[in-house]
Amino acid sequence: MTQQTIVIVNTGCANISSVKFALERLGVSVTVSDDPAVIKGADKVFLPGVGAAGAAMTSITAKQLIPTLQALTQPVLGVCLGMQLMVEQSDEATTGTIDCLKLLPGHVKRMQAGELRLPHMGWNTIRPVGDSPLFKGLGEGTYFYFVHSFAVPVYEHTLASCEYGQTFSAAIQHNNFFGVQFHPERSGEAGAQLLTNFVNL
Repeated sequence: MTQQTIVIVNTGCANISSVKFALERLGVSVTVSDDPAVIKGADKVFLPGVGAAGAAMTSITAKQLIPTLQALTQPVLGVCLGMQLMVEQSDEATTGTIDCLKLLPGHVKRMQAGELRLPHMGWNTIRPVGDSPLFKGLGEGTYFYFVHSFAVPVYEHTLASCEYGQTFSAAIQHNNFFGVQFHPERSGEAGAQLLTNFVNL
């Protein structure tokens, strides 16, 4: 793997260290930063996130990172809440909807899991749609680790789907922006493969 500049955006709310360690295990050097110049200069950018969308967007807005993130042209991977923040709006708000980063179309909705309990937590299988290099070597039925109560419905930008009371987007892509709802850093060999695929894009 050639030496690249990998930057994890310090969103101020994420379990950044676990993503950082997962990448370092692959032999990749990683910088955590909220400096627009550092983020723009990266070969690949990770947008992690844990917690509630509202708090995350407040933190990102306070750091004045929205224009920087919207201007990125290199591959960007949003993880879990980071993926949800990439779309236009989220219903994960105390009142109505909140505006997200608008990096790709889409709307985050509360999961309709029927009798199943939320959050959707634990291992579940994914079904890739099409032939994305992000899922190279990761076929239908590969297990990934999920923790979430909100999701992006399946739509034209879905890269992989998953079932939990309903079908939802396990991964999305639009132009250079990729997102995964699961936690690759907690998903063992499959997660390591996906992170490697992203770094090698």
